[in-house]
Amino acid sequence: MFTINLHNLIFHSFHGIHEEERILGNEFEVNVNLSFIADEYITTLEQTINYATVYEIIKQRMLTATPLLETLVQDLTDEIRAFDNRIKSISVSVEKKNPPMPNMEGSVSVHYKKDF
Repeated sequence: MFTINLHNLIFHSFHGIHEEERILGNEFEVNVNLSFIADEYITTLEQTINYATVYEIIKQRMLTATPLLETLVQDLTDEIRAFDNRIKSISVSVEKKNPPMPNMEGSVSVHYKKDF
């Protein structure tokens, strides 16, 4: 089984339940790991999962404001799997770098994993 990792993808997006988040936005870091089984020795792009296309799926989905990170990670998982049904497992995490919480230093994140 192969695992392809897209890590430390940074986006300025407008996810969150607070009005200020939908206006000002926030920095988000996305990490995706996807696994697939190859039936043969891989020598062409068609035999693997095109991570450039996976990145474009993530990038486009990050443009759509979503109140909950839980919804966002589930949507990303479904959209990536719809692109290529050879994928056997997807793990997605989204980290909100500066959550609007008084006196909080740090970040919050949601992680989701689904096997097919």
